[in-house]
Amino acid sequence: MTVVHEPQASYDGPATVVLDGTEQAVTVTLRGAFQPLDGHFHWYGRIADSPALATLRSGTHVRLRTDHGEADGRVSDRDPWGRFRITGTGVPPF
Repeated sequence: MTVVHEPQASYDGPATVVLDGTEQAVTVTLRGAFQPLDGHFHWYGRIADSPALATLRSGTHVRLRTDHGEADGRVSDRDPWGRFRITGTGVPPF
């Protein structure tokens, strides 16, 4: 029997950031929704502050992996609590 995971509207939990072949364990809060204007699923959220991501810069493209899947995303601004915003379009990693 094949189990198919349907994308959810949200995910909070462990994830892995893959950058230049290096994997870093992180915690994420992700949300997403289908946008009928462009016909794509847009997902977004925050990566919790982690010493392993100290060199990560805004504008960096990363691969985000959870137990449910993986997807390419773009990291942007860091908030006052040290969390990075991440966004992506298409099949989400959750």
